[in-house]
Amino acid sequence: KGISSLLPDKDRLAVVMEYTIFPNGDTAPGAIFRAIVRNKAKLVYEEVGDWLEAKGDIPEIVTKIPGLKEQLLLRNAAAQKMNAFRMERGALDLDTLEADAVVKDDVVLDIVVQQKNLARSIIEEIMVAANGTMVAFLEKAGVPMIQRVVRVPKYWDEIVLLATTYGENLPDVPDAKALSRFLTRQRIRDPERFPDLSLTVVKLLGPGEYMCLEPGTPPTGHFSLAVTDYTHSTAPNRRYPDVINQRILKSVLDREDCPYSVRELTDLATWLSDREKASKKIERFMRKSAAAELLADRIGETFDALVTGASEKGTYIRLLEPPAEGKVVRKERGLKVGMKVRVRLLATDPFNGFIDFEFVGKRR
Repeated sequence: KGISSLLPDKDRLAVVMEYTIFPNGDTAPGAIFRAIVRNKAKLVYEEVGDWLEAKGDIPEIVTKIPGLKEQLLLRNAAAQKMNAFRMERGALDLDTLEADAVVKDDVVLDIVVQQKNLARSIIEEIMVAANGTMVAFLEKAGVPMIQRVVRVPKYWDEIVLLATTYGENLPDVPDAKALSRFLTRQRIRDPERFPDLSLTVVKLLGPGEYMCLEPGTPPTGHFSLAVTDYTHSTAPNRRYPDVINQRILKSVLDREDCPYSVRELTDLATWLSDREKASKKIERFMRKSAAAELLADRIGETFDALVTGASEKGTYIRLLEPPAEGKVVRKERGLKVGMKVRVRLLATDPFNGFIDFEFVGKRR
């Protein structure tokens, strides 16, 4: 019990990945080895993020552990440089809403959106570099592995068309840097609408997938992160691809044969990609169902919303608070994507994840 937890003052078996961070934010992979680690503190993203962003006081636990404050400040500075380096290369600063239901005694009490902050950015940048280090290490060892891939988008022409609806032009051929600059401008111009733009771009980019990377074969790369060498290896407690890659890593460290053949990894990668699609579909349904249950006793109330879809299939909106999505089934004629509106809740169906609204009027 708790064998993979990071509870303070407990010895834990770990895999350490070393890499060098240069002043410009670039990184170089280093060694990987086994270790025993002991966590010194349990930190909260929101508390550390508020402190780093000068929105709150320094967490009390940070002041009590010698050197922790300095380490957090150093890692924050490094993470910002790493992020800036990737952004310059064309990494995409997307911001899709990740909403989680707060449930107590089988009752949905709230829906909370996970907010980006500097504390989360530290972990994200560290993980990107660590995963790149894993790829480099296994490539050097001459063993196959599972890589994480986001291909150059097939539907770039639709991304170009999307940009024109925002009054901007993108190159005719896929250009990550141009897309990154477009997204940055739109985030600044209309932060309320940006999550919906992000979601549309994510869909047009195509899903991430797992592939077998054979020794001596160039990696496919990750278009969204602007990195060539990428995999998933830092979360074996919650993702099976990470378990597989760490098994391969440990076989190298122990000087044993790779536990998987190229054929086995190819089949596993296909299966894992399929399972990920299925799990994401379930996650989307559960979010819709939770939102429908949360709003069930608010029939007749009006809400601020944003139109996120308008086609022959129907007109869809996203509430600003709570962050729930639904369909406009009355007075929807004339509504267009991006319009800021007021809607009235008509009905909810938690079993099917449906929420129906009536258009009330525009909002400023």
